[in-house]
Amino acid sequence: MGFLDKILGKKEAPIQSYSDFWNWFSGNEKAFFKTVQSGENIHQGFFDKLAPKLDEIHEGIYFLTGMFDDQTAELVLTPDGAIRNIYAIEELVANAPKIEGWKFTALKPASDINNIGITYQDFEFSKENLKFYPRIHEGYPDEIDLVIVYDHFVEEKKSNIANGVYIFLDNYLGELHSVTLIDNLVVTGPENVSEELIPIEKLKDYLIWREKEFVEKYEGTRHHTENDSYANFEGKKQDGSIVLALINTTIIEWDKKASHPWVFILGIPFDDCDNGGLPDEKTYKLLEEIEEEIIYSLPDSEGYLNIGRETANNKREIFFACKDFRKPAKIADELIKKYNGVFEISYEIYKDKYWQSFRHFEPR
Repeated sequence: MGFLDKILGKKEAPIQSYSDFWNWFSGNEKAFFKTVQSGENIHQGFFDKLAPKLDEIHEGIYFLTGMFDDQTAELVLTPDGAIRNIYAIEELVANAPKIEGWKFTALKPASDINNIGITYQDFEFSKENLKFYPRIHEGYPDEIDLVIVYDHFVEEKKSNIANGVYIFLDNYLGELHSVTLIDNLVVTGPENVSEELIPIEKLKDYLIWREKEFVEKYEGTRHHTENDSYANFEGKKQDGSIVLALINTTIIEWDKKASHPWVFILGIPFDDCDNGGLPDEKTYKLLEEIEEEIIYSLPDSEGYLNIGRETANNKREIFFACKDFRKPAKIADELIKKYNGVFEISYEIYKDKYWQSFRHFEPR
């Protein structure tokens, strides 16, 4: 076997934990440092080796690297805007050992706006050509809805321009604030804008003020669901398939929805049981066990409210409204691994301060 290892190259052990990853990195860090420091063959010497190892830890971890100073290389891990991957990056970096000559950073940090100049798809973005104004919605006072105005906006290139603005905001605000503090954002040009424009360098202060106001308004807000009322909903689709839902009708009418602004939806598709899109007895029992497992893992006392569930078209969806997005994503990833080969579980997690996703369950 040793002879074959020499010929074929010894296969590296798979990365199964954070410590596995850092042990592997520590064994290669000197070569990686030289590659980053020189900037030569960086893809072959570093990127191509690092990327698959990160994928073994968690899909969707991207990275940036460069020299932090003359003696220190920095590795920045980023989810590239995907909320669901933030927890894995933060945990991985939190478990990093101290390695001389290296600095490890979770998520792109904020930068001095005076030092930010972004070029993307032949467009340049800086504090000189970006401004903003907030859109205030009377029915949704806690919503942070922004319009970013770009001096050189071209309608035919609006997708590229929007991407450039997002990159600018990641660098200016820091990635965590960029993806979590802003509820809605549109990019436009200065034409036909009648609102008073605010310099982009004031955006950070505006967001800090709004977030502080929001926290003070809802700090300590809790809802305990043990005495809530639930209702069954049943309907039929045009194709004759059945829709069944069990919804917490007490929480749906709660007036403090914005205190739990993150919507988490776990989807569990199951095989067609020739039962109008509903599960058979065996599948139903297993779905109930998974639902009980996730409700136990995400208790209301910690800020995770189970809104209910819906079953239709050979799929069970379980709904939560949450104070935070990290734990639901982690629990969902664990369930996906646990039930791999049984169900193809998927999930969504996104900000919806007023639970508009569940509006169709509200009493009319």
